[in-house]
Parts: sequence; structure tokens; C-alpha cells
Amino acid sequence: MPTSALRRPSFQITAAIRSEIEKIVDARIREAHVTREDFSELKKVVGELAVAQKELAEAQKRTEQRVNELAEAQKRTEQRVDRLEIVVQELAEAQKRTEERVQQLTIAQQRMTEEIAALARRLSKAEDRLGRVIGQNLEREYREKAYSYLGRVLRDIQVVSLQDLEADLERHLSEAELEDLILLDVLLRGKPRQPIAVPEIWLALEVSAVVDRVDVERAQRRAALLRKAGYLAVPAVAGEETTLGGAEAARTERVVLFEDGKRQYWEEAVARIIADA
Repeated sequence: MPTSALRRPSFQITAAIRSEIEKIVDARIREAHVTREDFSELKKVVGELAVAQKELAEAQKRTEQRVNELAEAQKRTEQRVDRLEIVVQELAEAQKRTEERVQQLTIAQQRMTEEIAALARRLSKAEDRLGRVIGQNLEREYREKAYSYLGRVLRDIQVVSLQDLEADLERHLSEAELEDLILLDVLLRGKPRQPIAVPEIWLALEVSAVVDRVDVERAQRRAALLRKAGYLAVPAVAGEETTLGGAEAARTERVVLFEDGKRQYWEEAVARIIADA
């Protein structure tokens, strides 16, 4: 509120005015026969009026000073509000930039995730191809070098094609069983070097780059199908490495294990098959 709006007319009773008032009062007294006591009372009222007028002037001065202070405070408040609006606007712009950056990073992260997934798929396929190549090489090696791996326990070792046994197998196995059996990696036969209760042993061998529990189970299942058809087949697995699960399964289930060319559990596996027979 403007300071001028609070100002009121200021009255000052000077000595000359006071003298004129007294003259007029004296004349009125003489005309009206006013007593001296009435005049004294009037003077007292005039004095009190002067004092009140002075106090009013002081109060007016203080009010104007307070109004000025409020105006300054209002000005400072408006300045702070202006600065606050600027800060809020800057924060809003910074937030917008941050959100845009986060969106960009999210898109980049999504692309990276997709690229990593694609790379993982390619790597998995490459590992599968490598595993198949290693497995195929191992299969060929066990066919060609069967004597190197089994010559100390078998003699007259032969690699047998399941195709040569097809007619006999069809008489004992179902179509589904035969389809499973013909997927066997290597089938070998030989005569035991140590005198045992059987004249001939067949070896159902599953070959993999890394032997795991699934390979052991597959060898057991297909050896059992051969025994169902009348062939005394021992389950066996071979590979460059063996998982912990695969090694444990071979040991507990008494399946012959060839790991990097080293033979394990032969006696246990043969003894179990002869006992079952």
C-alpha cells in the first residue's frame, strides 16, 4: 500500500493562533459573561488537544515507518519468489534432461541386452557345433582305436554296425525301442581276457565331448535294450571331460567310464551285468 494513502492532514497550533484564540475567547467571555473558571477549563481542553495532536503525529510517523518497512519486506519477498521461480524452472529443465538421458540409457541398455543375447545364442551354437565335431572325432577314434582302449580287457575286438543286427533286433524290440537303440554311438564286441562266466561281451558306448549324467543314462538304457534282445551288453561312456554328476552316476550305477582315454569301473560294470544275467 502506498505510504501517501495513510497520511492525514497535520494541524500545528502556533503561538499566534493560540493568542488569537484567547482574544476571541475573552471577547466571547465578556459577551456571554463566561467565568474565569470556564476559560481555564477551555484552556485545559485546548492543551489536551495539542498533546493528543502531537501523539497523533508521532503515531502517524511510526505508522509510515512501519508501512515503509513492510514495503521493503514485500519487495524482498517478491525478489526471493522471483529467484525461487528461476530455481524451480532450472530444476524442471534439469529433470527433463535427466529423464531424456535415462530414456537414452534405457534404450542403449536394451540394445546391449539384445546384442548380448544374440552373442550368447551364437556362442551356444558354436559350442554345440564344436561339441558335435569333438564327439564325432571321438567316435571315430574309439572305432578305429578300440584295441587301444580295451585291448587289456578284451581280445578279438570288433566294431559292430547295428544294421547288421537289424533283423534280430526287430524280433525282440518295439519300433520305438529300435529307433532309440540305432542312435547308439559305438557298439563293440570282444572276448574277455580273464576267465569269466560269459564267452563274449558287448559294449554299448555313448561318446560326448563332456560326459554328463544324461550320457550315462542314455548308455544304460541302450545297453538294456541290447540285453533284452539277447546280447550281453555293458553300458559305457567316453569323453574328454566328465561333469561331477556324470562321474558320480557312472560310479554309483557301475557304468564303464573312459575319460580322456583312461578306463574306470570296468570290473564293476561287467560283474553287475553277469550277476543280472
